[in-house]
Amino acid sequence: MSQDKKLNRRQILKGATALGSMAVAGAALGQDTAAPAPQPSEPPLPRPQDLAGAERVLAVQYTPEERALLFDKLENMIDRVRARRAKVPLENDDAPALVFDPRLPGETYMVQENRVEVGATDFGAVPASADDIAFAPLAAQSHWVKTQQLTSSRLTDIYLGRIQAHAAKLECFVTLLNDSAREAAYRADIDIRSGRYKGPLHGIPYALKDLLDTAGVRTTWGATTHRDRVALTDAEVTKRLEEAGAILLGKTTLGALAYGDKWFGGITKNPWNLAEGSSGSSAGSASAVAAALCSFAIGTETLGSIVSPSARCGATGLRPTFGRVARTGAMALCWSLDKIGPICRGVEDTALVLGTINGGHRDDPSSYDWGFSYVGRDAVAETLRVGYDPAWFGDEATDLDRMVLNQIKDLGYELVQVSLPDLPYSSLLGTLEVEAAAAFEDLTLTGRDEELSWQEARAWPSTFRAARFHSAVEYLQLTRFRRQVMEMMAEQYRTVDIIVCPNFAGDMLVVTNYTGHPSLTLPVGMTERPTMPLAGEDIKAGPKRLVPHTITLWGNMLREDQLIGLGWLLERNLNFAKNRPTL
Repeated sequence: MSQDKKLNRRQILKGATALGSMAVAGAALGQDTAAPAPQPSEPPLPRPQDLAGAERVLAVQYTPEERALLFDKLENMIDRVRARRAKVPLENDDAPALVFDPRLPGETYMVQENRVEVGATDFGAVPASADDIAFAPLAAQSHWVKTQQLTSSRLTDIYLGRIQAHAAKLECFVTLLNDSAREAAYRADIDIRSGRYKGPLHGIPYALKDLLDTAGVRTTWGATTHRDRVALTDAEVTKRLEEAGAILLGKTTLGALAYGDKWFGGITKNPWNLAEGSSGSSAGSASAVAAALCSFAIGTETLGSIVSPSARCGATGLRPTFGRVARTGAMALCWSLDKIGPICRGVEDTALVLGTINGGHRDDPSSYDWGFSYVGRDAVAETLRVGYDPAWFGDEATDLDRMVLNQIKDLGYELVQVSLPDLPYSSLLGTLEVEAAAAFEDLTLTGRDEELSWQEARAWPSTFRAARFHSAVEYLQLTRFRRQVMEMMAEQYRTVDIIVCPNFAGDMLVVTNYTGHPSLTLPVGMTERPTMPLAGEDIKAGPKRLVPHTITLWGNMLREDQLIGLGWLLERNLNFAKNRPTL
């Protein structure tokens, strides 16, 4: 597209009709972006006859007389929008005044102390093979490091070597921190030998999704528009992991602005099938963990970004209750949906990581302090009610899905049939579209959204543009519907403790993201399925390959301990860890 055409589109966008302009008051990127394009002069105000077309977009209808009455008010509304845009710079981390809290008034939530102890105890001796060490669960590595059977330096060198050998083909890292990782591992070994052991993550190498800030190191958000962005301070999660003694190996890829697996440097691949993407948006985190390029990684989820890549890559992903982990210093996509959680190779590993990053922070108004307790030997309840919908395990499900149901029953737990009301849950997606468009308003209004590499109709640039046509009234109505869904799910969890279903069956992924409930995705076996097309490929599917199959457990509010307890039992029975990708 020529520069002249770009400027014309900017003029059009700056002069959006009143209904488009008033869709929602957005937030600009501020200093996180490059210098904005020159601003064109303000276009003429809309004409009365323009309103009829806008009404069709918003599914309302007014008479000519009604349009005439509201037109003067409309001009005033547009003036207020222009004044806000001109005089109130907003950065990506400027949160709205309206704060989402998944905890419903009148509901009782179990108070927990901060305590994590894994149930697994027999880790054996350190393997002779570097690959066996690399693929070992975090819990085992932590035990070996604590007991000084394995040094942090050796473990770090093993992973840096694997990264050098495999990361390029997977396209899973944006930035590597070899020197600082080795220095941190050296210091960790000295501390541990001197009796200054900090806890289960001390000396453990990890990878960080590249939307969490790292002081003095690029944090690119996966986007061409931000590929040279360098943060001045660490994200709160980054600080907590550093204080715990964890070793940062590098920053992992994410689909641009946290959507998919296509980033400015390529497409992140699934280690089990390099012909397909890893899914996203925690693309590099899931790929790196599954390929044993780190002990664990940090991911984030707005709407499937931990569940989906964990499912694709055969990793274990824990999506915590909304608000449990502070997002200070993380890119904001949707303030009322964004969550931070661990991606690991073992179920109990997720407890060790969550126990470290758990907690609120003053600069994340949606976060709060709530203890997290997981004691492996006690976490597995004698009685557990596990909900399922038979329709989720019908013809579209696999034998492995149904096998998991039988496994739960064989463990002695009660299976309880559940059914979600038939409601238009997908309409809730409008809140994500509006909040995301607000978070990245500057890209849309300056035309810099055209610099993003993914430009399909479902990609962010088009979504941000379309979101300008959501009305603020409809946005608020969606939040009221959301409250009804939260109350509905609270009723569901009065009769069950956990719900199990295939990862994308029914509406559980959408519903639980909007209610804030936690989830655990874990591999349960291997299956043949067609290769998924890469982003931008105009094909339905490729050849069949043997890849991991996963399932998701959906937990009650703030009861990640129950998810991990049941997941650990399933993991022990199914022994998926014997499978490894061939790179």
